[in-house]
Amino acid sequence: MDMPIDLNLEQKFNLKVYEEQIKALSQEESQKLLLEVLRQLMVKDNMIKHLLKQS
Repeated sequence: MDMPIDLNLEQKFNLKVYEEQIKALSQEESQKLLLEVLRQLMVKDNMIKHLLKQS
C-alpha cells in the first residue's frame, strides 16, 4: 500500500497559520491546547482501530 507521509501544500499552509496563532498563546494556554490535541489524536487512533476491526 502506497501511503503518502508528507504534507500537501494546503496542509503546509495551515500548519504555518497555526504556528503564527500559537506564538500569541501563553504557556498555560499552549499546554492546554497541546493536551487537547493529544486527546483528539488518541480518539482518532481509537476510531481508526475500530473501523479496521469492522472491515
